Parts: sequence; C-alpha cells; structure tokens
Amino acid sequence: MPVNPSPTVRQRAEAALVAGLLWGLGCLPRRWALRGGILLAGLLACVLPRLWWVGADNLALAFPDLPERERRRLLHGCITNLGRLLGEFSQFPKLHPGNIREVVEYEGFEHFAAAQAQGRGVIFFTGHLGAWELSAFAHALYGHPLNILVRPIDNPLVDRLITRRRTASGNRILSKHRDLRGLVARLRRGETVGILADVHVQPQHGLFCPFFGRPASTSPLVARLARRTGATVLPGYLVWDARRGRHRLVFEPPVPLVQTADEAGDIRENTLRLTRCWEAIVRRYPDQWLWIHRRWKSQPRPDPAPATLPNGLNLLSPGNDEC
Repeated sequence: MPVNPSPTVRQRAEAALVAGLLWGLGCLPRRWALRGGILLAGLLACVLPRLWWVGADNLALAFPDLPERERRRLLHGCITNLGRLLGEFSQFPKLHPGNIREVVEYEGFEHFAAAQAQGRGVIFFTGHLGAWELSAFAHALYGHPLNILVRPIDNPLVDRLITRRRTASGNRILSKHRDLRGLVARLRRGETVGILADVHVQPQHGLFCPFFGRPASTSPLVARLARRTGATVLPGYLVWDARRGRHRLVFEPPVPLVQTADEAGDIRENTLRLTRCWEAIVRRYPDQWLWIHRRWKSQPRPDPAPATLPNGLNLLSPGNDEC
C-alpha cells in the first residue's frame, strides 16, 4: 500500500464541492455571501436532522430550566452562526490590512499587547464561537500572525484547500499529530499559538471537567503547555455584533494559573479553571456557540477513587478531538 495513496473518487468529489461552494459565495458581495451562507446552513440542517437533535439535546442539558421556545431560538442562532462563518470564510481572498477594520474590530487588545510584551509566548485560548476561522485570519492582517494548532481534515484535498485559505494572511498551521514539539519551541521563542480547546476528547486522553453542570471530557493540553513553557493563557474569541454589522475580536485578561510542586494537581486545577472561563464566555453568547458538537459524548464511570490524570498520558498529548 503506498504511503500517500491517490485521492479517492469520493474525496475528489467532496473537494470539488467545497471549492465550488467557496468560489460561488466568494464571487458575491460580502453582505450577500453572508446571507447565502446562512441559507445554505439552514438547508443543510434540514437535510441532516441529526444536527438539530444533537443541538436540542445539548441545549436541554445546558439549560434545563429554559423554555423550549428559547432553546429553539438559541439553536437557530447556532445554525445561523455557522452560515455566517461559511460566508465570511468565502470572502477571505478579498480581505487585506487596508479593509479588515470594516469587518473586524478589536476589544481588549491591550491584554494581548501586555501578554506579548512579557516575551514568554501567548496561548490564544479560544473555541468554536462566532466566526472562529476569521479571528486568527483578522489578527494576522492586523499585523500579528500566529501559529494555529489544528486537527487535519480527513480528506487531504479539502485539508489543503482550507489550509491555503487559513494561511493566506500570514498564519502558520501546526498539526496536532505531528507538530507539538515544534509548538513548544515556538512558545519559548515568544510566539503566539491559537488553540481551539472546547471540543470533546476521548476519555483516555482527557480530564472530566464540569461544563454547564455536566462532566465533559476535556483536553489538558493548554494547561500542560502553559506549565512547560511559562506562556500566558489569554482567552480570545470573535463575536458577531448585529447592530454594527461586523465582528468584535475580544481579548480578556489572562487566566490566573496555579503552579506548585504538584504537577498533576496543577494541570487538573488549571484545566478546570480554563473550562469555567470558557463556560462563562459561552453563557454570554449562547446563540453563537457550536451546540451541534457532541461535547458531552462521554461520561465518567462511577469510581470512588479520587480523580487523577489519565495513566501514561504524554506531556504533549493533545487528545483526540471528535465532533
């Protein structure tokens, strides 16, 4: 079997569909591209009712006291947000330093500037909120390129297509499967790394942390990297401001992390703190988070023993995130 087998017919068809979709939306003015993306996301949700079921179940878990009508509104906002993300992604080739301010504005940039000035590296702690692909793209156009840690897309043709767009503004892509040691080196050189840290990981690679009152298997990677490199962990995210018709790239103050002689205990405590931080952010913008992701897919087994780090978990293991 060849090391790099030729793409299958299905992979070629998928890549052609994605390329055609992005090209078609990209030919439209931005306002119409966003509307087109929202329409397509709504159609996709109708064709794939599982998305609605997963989202409805997740919202019922997170907001059990919320009226069902309000939960449906939040789920509709989630689907709309995905369509807006698609529309914005199609417009990436049109964005440049001269016009990015018309699309994305900063809020709390002083927090990023202060963290960067320390010279110990910055971990851009973020998640699937708003048009998340646009956050790193815009930050680079503003003159602050970063390293983005990603899980490669299974279809290599689609992966190459998406990577070209992601890196067009100057960002660099790092693979969760291959580049973790290089990531440590970049942080130690004072660079910035963006990590989407709000997804489910397989329990053997994660820690169960309360998220909306329910255990969620969470990667300890951010806490481990911060401890090993001394990097500042800075919450950052992009949110849609409907009144202004543009996005806000928000940086919050750094998350205070503990560091004692107990490495395992520190990593667990800091992962808990980061999870609480992200929950607070999602609660502020619940209609812009990815509720169709199976965040609570795994649940811990009953065990009277105190919770510990998974046995044999490599210091740099990112976990295996799944949607």
